[in-house]
Amino acid sequence: MSGRGRSSFTKRQKERSRQEKQREKAERKIQRKLEKPASESDGSFEISAEDFAAATEQLALPNSHLDE
Repeated sequence: MSGRGRSSFTKRQKERSRQEKQREKAERKIQRKLEKPASESDGSFEISAEDFAAATEQLALPNSHLDE
C-alpha cells in the first residue's frame, strides 16, 4: 500500500530528468571552458582552484545516488 498516485511518480521522473539535463549542461560548459583556452594558447592550460571547485559543485547534484 504505497499511497502514492501516478502523479507523484511522474513528478519524480520529471525532477530526475531535469537534474540529469542540468548535470549534462554543466559538463558541456566545463568541457567548452577547458577546450577554449587550450585552442587559443600554446597548449598549456591550468584550471584555477576556484573554477575546479565550482565545476565539482555543479556536478554534485542531490539524489545522484538514486540513479544507480
